[in-house]
Amino acid sequence: MPKWLKITLKIAGAFVGLIIILFIALTVYVNYNKQKVLAMITSELNKNLNGTLTIGTINPTLFKGFPGVSVELKDVVLKDNRWAQHHHTLLTAKDFEVSVNASALLKGEVVINKIDISNADIDLFTDSTGYSNTAIFKAKPKVEKDPKEKQTNSSTQIKRFSLNKVNFIVDDRHAYKLFKFAVNDIQGHMDYPAKGWNADIDLNTMANSFSFNTKKGSFMKNRLLKGHFDISYDDDSQIINLAPNTLNIGDNPFTVGAQFNLKSPQTDFTINLKVDDILWNDAANLLAVNITKSLKMFDLKKPIDVTCDLKGSFGGGGDPSIYVTAKVKNNILKTQGGTIENCSFNGVFSNNYINGKGLSDDNSVIKLYHFNGYYKDIPFTIDTAFINNLNTPVATGIFRSRFPVTKLNPVIGDESLKFTKGVADLKLAYKADIVNFKFTKPFVTGNVDIKNADVEYLPRGLVFKNNSIALKFTEKDLYINNIRLQNGSSIVYMQGKVSNFLNLYYTDPEKILIVWQITSPQIRLGEFLGFLNNRGYESSAGHVGSGKKMSNAKITSQLNTAFDKGQAELHLRLAKVYYKKFLATDVNADILLADNTMKMRNVSLKSSGGTLNLSGLVLQGPTNNFAISTTINNVNTNTFFASFNNFGLKDFTSDNLRGFLSARVDIKGGIKNTGDLVPKSIKGFAQVSLKDGALVNFAPIKSVGKFAFPFRDLDNITFGDLKARFDLDGDKIKIAPMQINSSVLNMDVEGTYSLSRGTNIALDVPLRNPKNDSKIEDETERNKKRMKGIVLHILATDGDDGKIKIKWNKNHKKTKQDDDDQKTDDKQQTPEPAQD
Repeated sequence: MPKWLKITLKIAGAFVGLIIILFIALTVYVNYNKQKVLAMITSELNKNLNGTLTIGTINPTLFKGFPGVSVELKDVVLKDNRWAQHHHTLLTAKDFEVSVNASALLKGEVVINKIDISNADIDLFTDSTGYSNTAIFKAKPKVEKDPKEKQTNSSTQIKRFSLNKVNFIVDDRHAYKLFKFAVNDIQGHMDYPAKGWNADIDLNTMANSFSFNTKKGSFMKNRLLKGHFDISYDDDSQIINLAPNTLNIGDNPFTVGAQFNLKSPQTDFTINLKVDDILWNDAANLLAVNITKSLKMFDLKKPIDVTCDLKGSFGGGGDPSIYVTAKVKNNILKTQGGTIENCSFNGVFSNNYINGKGLSDDNSVIKLYHFNGYYKDIPFTIDTAFINNLNTPVATGIFRSRFPVTKLNPVIGDESLKFTKGVADLKLAYKADIVNFKFTKPFVTGNVDIKNADVEYLPRGLVFKNNSIALKFTEKDLYINNIRLQNGSSIVYMQGKVSNFLNLYYTDPEKILIVWQITSPQIRLGEFLGFLNNRGYESSAGHVGSGKKMSNAKITSQLNTAFDKGQAELHLRLAKVYYKKFLATDVNADILLADNTMKMRNVSLKSSGGTLNLSGLVLQGPTNNFAISTTINNVNTNTFFASFNNFGLKDFTSDNLRGFLSARVDIKGGIKNTGDLVPKSIKGFAQVSLKDGALVNFAPIKSVGKFAFPFRDLDNITFGDLKARFDLDGDKIKIAPMQINSSVLNMDVEGTYSLSRGTNIALDVPLRNPKNDSKIEDETERNKKRMKGIVLHILATDGDDGKIKIKWNKNHKKTKQDDDDQKTDDKQQTPEPAQD
C-alpha cells in the first residue's frame, strides 16, 4: 500500500472517529439535559405561533438521525388561541420524531432535517365566519436580501418527512368544503434549488371525503389512493405543480396532475385526471352525488376512456368547475328507455354550460357528440345530444335514422300496426323532460317519411299495400301529407292535420282530433268493412284486442289510445264508390269518427241516374247500430233496387219495378261487421214518390188477374205519380192507405207486409177498366169514378208454403162511399159492362 494512501486512511478514520465521539457526546448531552433541550425547542417553536405547542416528553435516538441528532417527541399538541371556542386541535401526535442539525443545535438554533409523524390527527378548521385555526402560524416579515449574500438553507426547510396512521382533515365551513384522509403511509423527500423546492412523495391513503361543496357530496368517497407524486414549487410564481403520475384510485389507475396557485387569495387549483378502460359506473361513483345521480341514468357494459378536469379554489364557497369527457366505441348502452347496441359517442359533462351563470346543477350539461347505435335493431344517429339543468333535466338533440319499417314492429307492439314492407326516413329535433331518470313527454319537430310500405291495421283487420306517408311535426301541430293508401283495388290519397298534437298525445290522447282531406279515384267499401269492427273483438286477422296487456313502453299504450279513442274528422271527395252492386259517383261526405262512433254529415252522391243526400250515426259494437236520414231524388228504381239487393224484399224485386223514385227515409237498425243488415232490426219510415212507374210481372197482381182480368195486360202495368208511406218495424212493413192508379186497374192498398210471417195486405180492386180515366179533366169527377162498379175486396196473407196467398177479404168494412156506390148500382140495376 502506498504511504500516501496509508496516511489518508488514517486521517479519514480519525475524522470519522471524531464525528462519532462528538455525536455520542451530543446524544449524552441531550439525554442528560432533556428538560433544557425540550424547553429550548418549545420556546423556539412558540415564538412564531399564535397559540401553544406542548410536548409531553423528548427522547434522543442514537444513530437514527446520524450525523444529526434525532429527537422523539411524545404527545405533541398544537392549538390556536381560539381553541376554547371551536375545540378543533390543529395537531395531536402521539409520536413526533424530529431530526435536527447537530452543529446548529450547539449554537442554540433548531434546523429540522426530517419529521416523522405517527398516530396523529391533523385538523385544519375554518369556521362559518372565515376564521381558521391555521392562523396559529405568524406571518414572517419580508426582509430584503443582498443578492450577493450566499443563500443558505432556512431552519424551516424539511429534507424528509413521513406520516403513518395519520387522520388529516380540512374542514372549511365557510366555503362548505370537507377533505378527510386516513393516511396509511406517506413518504416524502424534499430538496431546495435556488428558488422554491422539489418533493418526491409516495402516497397510501384512504379518501373518506373530498368535498368541494358539502351540499353536493364528495368526490372519490371512501376510495384508497396509492401512487407517487413529483411536486415542485416556484418562489416567483408561487405555484405548486404536481407532474402527471399514476395514482390508483380504488381499483383504477389514473394519470393525475395538478397545480395550486398560492399567490391567489383563495388558493386556486387545477386537477387533471385521466383513465383508460374504466367502467361507466366506476367512473360515475368517483364524482359527487348530484353528478353521479345524473350519469347513472345510463350504464355502459364495456370499459371507456375518461378524463376529468377540476378547477376552483380552496377558499370561498361554491363548486369547482368540472369538465368530464368520455370516449365510447362499439359499446352497449343501457337506459331507462331501453338498450342501445353497438353504441359509440364522445361524451362531455360540465357544470359551466353557459359562462357567467355560475357553477351549479342548474348550469350543468351532459353532451353526447356523434352518437350512433341500434335501438331494437333500428339504426340511428344523433349529431349532438344535450341534457342540461340537472335539477330539472331536459334532453335535446336531432335524431336521424333510415331503416326498413318492419323493424318498427317490436317497438310499437303487436296490437296496432304491423309493417311487412317499406322504408322509413326520420329527421327529428326532440326535447324531453327527464323525471326519475326516465325520458318523458318528448316534443319533436321535423319529418318522418315512409315509402312503399305494406301495413296491417290489426284492430280492424285491414291490410294496406304500397303506401306512402310524410309526417311533419311542428312545435304545436302535426301535418300528415302525401299519404297514399291502397287496400285491394281501392286507392286513397290523404292530407291530415292534428292541432296541438304532442300536448294532447301525452295528456289527453282521447281528445286528439285529426282532420283529413281524402280523395280517391275509386273506393270499394267492402275492402274497408274492418272499420265496422269494434276494438276489443276479434278481427279478421285473428288478433284479440281486449284485456291484452301491452308488453312494450308506455308510448305504445298511448299510441293505441290515440288510434282507438282519438277523433277523426274526414272530408271525402271520391270519384267512384262501390259497395257490392251499388255504384255512386261524385261522392262528398263529412264524417266524424270518435270513440267507436261514426257521424255522417253532408253526404251527397250520384247514383242510378239520380242523387242521394244522407246524414246519420253508427255506434260500433258487437253489432253496429245505425240511424240514417236519407233523401233520394229521381233515381232509376230498377237500378237502385238492384244495387241494394231489393232491400231484403223477396216477392218485390228490381225486376218488378220501373220508374223514377224520390223518397225520404228515416231508419235505424243494426249492421253486421260483414256489412249485412241484422235481421228484424230495421225501424223507421219511408215516404216514397214514384214517377213514370211501371209494375212488371208482379206475381200477386198477376195471380188476381188470372180470374178477375183475364184479358188485360198485367205483365206491364203503367201508372202515374205514386205516393206512399211505409213504416218499418223489424221484419214488418206497414203500408199506409195508398191509392194506385194504373193503366190496367185502380187499387187501394193498406196493411202489413212481412219479410217472414205475418203478411196481411187489404186490396180493394174495382173491376172497371180505368184506361180512359186519364181523359177526364175534372180531378174530382175522376176520383169519384175510379172506384165505380164492382169492387173486389182481396186479402193477401201468408200461405202454407211460405208464399203469399190471395183470398177474399171477408172482414172488409163498408164505408159511406161504398153504400152510396151500391145505391147507385141498384138504381141502374145493370152493372157497367166490362171493357175488356
